[in-house]
Amino acid sequence: MRTSMKLGAYALGLAAVFTAALGAGDVAGTAPAAPASHDDVHAGGNAGAGEHSTAGEDGGGGQLPAGLQVTQDGYRLAPVSATLATGAPEEFRFRVLGADGAPVTRYVTSHDKDLHLIVVRRDLAGFQHLHPTLAADGTWSVPIAVAAPGQYRVFADFQPDGHADGLTLGVDVPAPGDYRPASLPTPARTATIDGYAVTLDGDLTPGGSSTLTLSVNKDGRPVTDLEPYLGAYGHLVALRDGDLAYLHVHPDGTPGDGRTAAGPQVTFHTEVPSAGAYRLFLDFQHGGKVRTVAFTAVAGQAGPAGTASSAATPAPTTSAGHGGPGHTHG
Repeated sequence: MRTSMKLGAYALGLAAVFTAALGAGDVAGTAPAAPASHDDVHAGGNAGAGEHSTAGEDGGGGQLPAGLQVTQDGYRLAPVSATLATGAPEEFRFRVLGADGAPVTRYVTSHDKDLHLIVVRRDLAGFQHLHPTLAADGTWSVPIAVAAPGQYRVFADFQPDGHADGLTLGVDVPAPGDYRPASLPTPARTATIDGYAVTLDGDLTPGGSSTLTLSVNKDGRPVTDLEPYLGAYGHLVALRDGDLAYLHVHPDGTPGDGRTAAGPQVTFHTEVPSAGAYRLFLDFQHGGKVRTVAFTAVAGQAGPAGTASSAATPAPTTSAGHGGPGHTHG
């Protein structure tokens, strides 16, 4: 994934400002982008997948934050599969098309992969971080199963060969069925999973830089032997509640550089474009397994003193809870 720490031009005109405090929660679930209750989501077109102007929408004439557009710089994210499967995994297929309309087949490797795929429901439930396989004809494929119906945002994070910068394109893909949106998890400073407790220190600053430090403990003891995953001791993805504007950041230093400790603390420098609520998804690897925890953060508002949250990866469910597979790697 890209090492850029910005979501794009700073947003000065965003209408929604959220009131929850900085904190932590499960790995899935937040407030839906639009009011909904038990709506039936049908297979069909990619709602929300239309092109966006790059001027004036989120930064007074600047470029939009990443992930809000299906096309940028002549490149387009083009799903081949019309829906996502619930229950048993099914192949999800897509292409990245160039300005000539042909599928892109050459990419710059970033963090050990040519493309990173993020899948998350529009209410920010059911986060998955995947690594698809590229066929010779430019078609990417990966088996995906989501835990519950709904409208999902699929992000492709990549850098085409010959392009100066990485791109993050996004498109909506439905998982047909009875959609029951989840609520934003209760803020706290600690998220837990599999006996690990991850504590978040720091607050997001709208339109400016901020430092977030995440400390990993297991069974009450600091973890000092975090394992490199995709060339780092931790990966952090942030999504803005409401429109799912995308931010990807990486920690200070790299494994083996002689100055970067393998835990328990992993520090990130982030910039978010606007005040409002964000969902932070942290990947870390220990004991040969990648785990994901998530936090709810509000830019422009100091977080709570904090208490432990519930488990970071809930079991699959079709209820209004935080169902969804927490993290899958390919």
